[in-house]
Amino acid sequence: MIHLTNARLIDPEGMTDAIGSLTLEGGMIVARNASAPDGAEVMDCGGKCLAPGLIDMGVHIGEPGARHKESFRSAGMAAAKGGVTTLIARPDTAPVIDTPELLEFVTRRAAEASPVRVRHMAALTKGRAGREMTEIGFLLDAGAVAFTDAEAVCTDTKVLNRALTYARSLGALVIGHPQEPGLSRGAVATKGKFASLRGLPDVHPMAERMGFDRDMALVEMTGARYHADQITTARALPALERAKANGLDVTAGVSIHHLTLNELDVGDYRTFFKLTPPLRSEDDRTALIAAVASGLIDIIGSHHMPQDEESKRLPFEDAAAGAVGLETLLPAAMRLYHAGALTLPELFRAMALNPARRLGLPQGRLAVDSPADLVLFDPDAPFVLDRFALRSKSKNTPFDGQRMEGRVLATFVAGRKVYDADL
Repeated sequence: MIHLTNARLIDPEGMTDAIGSLTLEGGMIVARNASAPDGAEVMDCGGKCLAPGLIDMGVHIGEPGARHKESFRSAGMAAAKGGVTTLIARPDTAPVIDTPELLEFVTRRAAEASPVRVRHMAALTKGRAGREMTEIGFLLDAGAVAFTDAEAVCTDTKVLNRALTYARSLGALVIGHPQEPGLSRGAVATKGKFASLRGLPDVHPMAERMGFDRDMALVEMTGARYHADQITTARALPALERAKANGLDVTAGVSIHHLTLNELDVGDYRTFFKLTPPLRSEDDRTALIAAVASGLIDIIGSHHMPQDEESKRLPFEDAAAGAVGLETLLPAAMRLYHAGALTLPELFRAMALNPARRLGLPQGRLAVDSPADLVLFDPDAPFVLDRFALRSKSKNTPFDGQRMEGRVLATFVAGRKVYDADL
């Protein structure tokens, strides 16, 4: 039994931020704001923030096929250091996670190697090729929490319609990547003056809106449960608002990079800033922050995409897209808090409570009888990020060398401390 006292409890369910205490036993929260029970280990949190552990949707892990970029062990250690207590792993591995046998294999590997919880998404179509849907029912039975082809947008609407219809009959969640693939093919920047001046192949923000509109039409036809992995442009927000107003079972996410960086950060062709979708304009960024604050955008994630040095040390157009984010998700989010754009309960609503709700997980709360998956952090602690100090195998972070605030002090999974900054 552990009694965490003198903590600033960040409760995204009650939207409160107040000093209190939690008592943990048997991997669960058993009391809140109660006296320390006899025999309990008492931990004084010193007035620092105690919040539900982050649930990071859409994490790319290199197992199987690219363990040199990220393994379950390294991703789990990075997550623990970053306050992430549950990883939702993507299926775009080599081979693709599209059969119950492969799903069971990676589930066992993750349980053996990772100090934090790992749940898996499975592919929506076999090989992510968009031609034939996977065995959704069997994959659900094997533990899949959602189905997605990640950035491989299915262009055959008949196949996608069948997959959504079948997913609807089973209550399965489908995660889409809103993008018109023809327009966005080969693009590495957002269309505008900056991309033109830099001579970079670009894509109009409307490509995201077009992809989202198509998906919404299919969701309306089928009644499927749908989550947009990333909404990154202001042009797509009215369509998202309409979909929700029309009663569609739709949610949307955004990456922390699109909330804290913009297209100008590409600067001198720094490939650590090459993402999918590409970084957007400052107007888009501020519109996205407002959408998170209002609840229109439900979830913030790191969209962790490890790439090795060889993949990034190339001309901007040729370099691999993506950035690591497990350890930088929380301090990057603190930029929004310190700027007065979002409160801590609003941030943890998007980074813990809403992902848990969407995936049907019991985590993401500070309520009694909830799993004791927690993060203790100092939102004001300053530091300069050194990418070589990251626990991820790959070091491709756009925040390298930047001044940041927000340091994780301890991470608990099922009441067990899996990270301690003092050790």
